Amino acid sequence: MNERLKDLRKFLNLNQEDFGKRLGVGKTAISKLEKGENNLTDSMVKLICKEFNVDYIWLTTGKGEMFIEPDIDAMEIIDRIMTGENKFHKDLFKTFAHLDEEDLLALERIIDKFIEIKKAD
Repeated sequence: MNERLKDLRKFLNLNQEDFGKRLGVGKTAISKLEKGENNLTDSMVKLICKEFNVDYIWLTTGKGEMFIEPDIDAMEIIDRIMTGENKFHKDLFKTFAHLDEEDLLALERIIDKFIEIKKAD
């Protein structure tokens, strides 16, 4: 993960000091993170993702794309559901909004397993 942090910073064309300022830490902290001398905390990972629109999965595993692409269609669908009348649908999306990354990954594995079983039928 430390190498991806460095790749991200360089891609953004930021030095360690400027990158650290955006995250509320000094350049020494960024240097130690990039060298692997310190580990990234989950709260720092989430802050990096939020501040720079980075994909959490990419930063933590290296899978997928570096940045999150806004999905206008998905936002429109969610907006339609949240302004609709179906209480179950609204509650479902509210629940999703409160899940952390670990919970979302677990849900993804469950759905993948469901699809795998359905294909075998």
